[in-house]
Amino acid sequence: MSGHGRRAAPEPPEPLGVPTVDSHTHLDACGCVTAEDVRAAMDRAEAVNVTRAVTIADDLDGARFAVRAAHWDERVAAAVALHPTRTAAVSEAERAEIEALARDPRVVAVGETGLDHYWQYSPHDAQEREFRWHIDLAKRLAKPLMIHDRDAHADVLRVLREEGAPETVVFHCFSGDAAMARECVDAGYVLSFAGPVTFKNSRDLQEAAVLVPEDGFLVETDAPFLTPHPHRGRANEPFCLPWTVRGIAALRSVTAEDVADAARRNAERVFRFAELPSTAPSGTPGVDGARSA
Repeated sequence: MSGHGRRAAPEPPEPLGVPTVDSHTHLDACGCVTAEDVRAAMDRAEAVNVTRAVTIADDLDGARFAVRAAHWDERVAAAVALHPTRTAAVSEAERAEIEALARDPRVVAVGETGLDHYWQYSPHDAQEREFRWHIDLAKRLAKPLMIHDRDAHADVLRVLREEGAPETVVFHCFSGDAAMARECVDAGYVLSFAGPVTFKNSRDLQEAAVLVPEDGFLVETDAPFLTPHPHRGRANEPFCLPWTVRGIAALRSVTAEDVADAARRNAERVFRFAELPSTAPSGTPGVDGARSA
């Protein structure tokens, strides 16, 4: 997926008063290719107190990049999987490489995986087959599962029930209503909120953001997509996260610092940042170099 066609990114927001974590971003789609690009993006984020980011893979090439990016910069961790829209034809060799990449110690989650009933790029049965495989992978590796769910709420929850969910499940860019949020909270799932929670027409989503307990939510940009209000339609980057944090704080009648700090603590717990090894030295096989074409 590409950010092509979006207007330029906005000027940075006022920095947050405490550090927080962008738990889901696509640094490659933000235009990052080299280690210098990644460091520059994270420098812009850190300037507004977004001090860590998890960069997410959509496809195999993106997974390779995500792992490299996580080794290029201490502030970056990775999640790898095949996006449900990329599952029409998956070979055993592709599965094997995703699994090998997911085993990298700087990969903190298997994702994003799930179901997408909005786009018609992959048949539903193929999506569900690969979703089940990714669930099994997350359980075998004892890593969190990061869910993509677009217009597929009931089916996503059904597959998780049928397969047995991993210990930690994160609903990236949660898009359900309050009833679904309650079901997820009761199941022990973590809900991650992105820019749409700040949109004026997102009343159901805003109700969900209010009821999630303090230890049950994350915040994310999903950059370069879903730029929060008041810059909807412009290019997104991790440095844009404070607008979403402040929007959630207003909904929950707490301070932005309360939301930022809770999201940081939750991300540290969910992704086990304290266990991450230091970034690899330059020249480590599979890490050095730019993303392949």
